[in-house]
Amino acid sequence: MFDGSLKMSFHALFCPSHLASNLNKHTTQYKTRSSPARAVQPSAVLLRTDKSSNSSESKRSSGSGLAPTNSQITSPLLSQASTVGIIGGVSAVSTLNFLEKLVAWSSKDGEVNLPFIVCNDPILSKELLSCERSSFPYLNVRHARSQLDHTPIVDNLRHKRVFLEQSGARCIVMPCHISHGWHSEISKDCSVPFLHVGDCVAQELKEAKMKPIEAGSNLQIGVLATDATLTAGFYQDKLQSQGFEVVLPDKDTMEHIVIPAIEALSRKDLEGARNLLRIALQVLLVRSVNVIVLASDDMRGLLPKDDPLLRKCVDPIDALARSTIKWAQSTEKLHETC
Repeated sequence: MFDGSLKMSFHALFCPSHLASNLNKHTTQYKTRSSPARAVQPSAVLLRTDKSSNSSESKRSSGSGLAPTNSQITSPLLSQASTVGIIGGVSAVSTLNFLEKLVAWSSKDGEVNLPFIVCNDPILSKELLSCERSSFPYLNVRHARSQLDHTPIVDNLRHKRVFLEQSGARCIVMPCHISHGWHSEISKDCSVPFLHVGDCVAQELKEAKMKPIEAGSNLQIGVLATDATLTAGFYQDKLQSQGFEVVLPDKDTMEHIVIPAIEALSRKDLEGARNLLRIALQVLLVRSVNVIVLASDDMRGLLPKDDPLLRKCVDPIDALARSTIKWAQSTEKLHETC
């Protein structure tokens, strides 16, 4: 599906058969602000990867030509003030899910109003997935994670951020939990807003004005994720900065329920993984949490959409999509008044 060309149409790049029909209705009527009468599809960008490159080169840049120079990009691909740059994450499917929500929730009268550019690198996705599934001592001192050399991944993500800036993005987002562990490094010297998924979900929960389950206690928020995301600690930090008390699964729950659930999922034992996830959620709920931040795409997709437990969960990627749309809408209003 990914033929390595630098610029491809939206459908050629991001419409596998099981999602094309959902996205097609939102993209066929897309119009640019500069030429209202001309219907075009949103641009999408795939950074070139070179499967024949040696291992060290692949780890360094995850492909050839990752850092575009001024000679490569002489003018932005998109010039709208509300253009969003999206750095793909662990899988193309999770990136597609984010795009589907972004398009659907920002559309008005069947017309897509949000221009965006997407970078999706299959090699980077594999590296992120490997990092996410690496064995970290559960809730060990956070510097244990930093002792591992993630420089190649961070450099790769920074290259993509720079590429998106040069391509015309006026806001950057990463619909990927594990990538946010290096958000501060990736966003360093960024010239445009770079939304953080932890800020987005913490702000939404703050605005919900919830009351504690138990009178006289602090308002508690549960967080359920993989070892790597929990060890990175950014969800805990962002929630605590808004005054929430964060409740995490204890060591036994992680070792005997959460990790086996992920292992069952990798074996395609969906029923087993689903049952274990339900137990993990219930363990947190009995600890009087108001809601649970379910910070894992794999876990989120396990439960049926009508499962009562999902009503007690929030999806950080949904919050990121809503915050992205709010940014775009406020930017458009600002430029309309200027």
